[in-house]
Amino acid sequence: MSILKVARLGHPVLRAGARTLTAKEVASPEIQRLLRDMVETMREYNGVGLAAVQVHEPLQIAVLEVADNPRYPDKPAVPLSVLINPRIEPLEQTSEDDWEGCLSVPDIRGRVPRYTKLRVRALNHEGRELDFVAGGFHARVIQHEFDHLNGKLYLDRMGDLSTLAHLQEYIRYWAEK
Repeated sequence: MSILKVARLGHPVLRAGARTLTAKEVASPEIQRLLRDMVETMREYNGVGLAAVQVHEPLQIAVLEVADNPRYPDKPAVPLSVLINPRIEPLEQTSEDDWEGCLSVPDIRGRVPRYTKLRVRALNHEGRELDFVAGGFHARVIQHEFDHLNGKLYLDRMGDLSTLAHLQEYIRYWAEK
């Protein structure tokens, strides 16, 4: 397995969007290796999600996992998931503002509105159909990664940029609020 280079804010790959994959592509050794490397990279940098575009691969792939993460210590666990060609549908129009960060926007946090409950359809790492409901932080992570696949960053979703904070200031003043 390899740790992949993460694209940072300003790199064009983050704004280009991603193409869908065929079932044959999903089964290929190249994509299976990419999936393993993405999980390894996400874990190495203490991420809770990573989109393929963030590692310079313009493909509709996201991985996510929340398990004893030091960047998000109080968030509920989310099992390791691979979402390929995801489609999301808000199940409620309710949204909630909460703090987000991003491996492509290092050391910055901001409050972002996200839907609180989603229906998610995608392929898993084996190319099998997934269809499930996600809520709370799980739904937030999915929306964050889905945005990456469509050329958006969490900064684009922020209604109030005055909440942007450097990580150290966030920890000092905002983490417990």
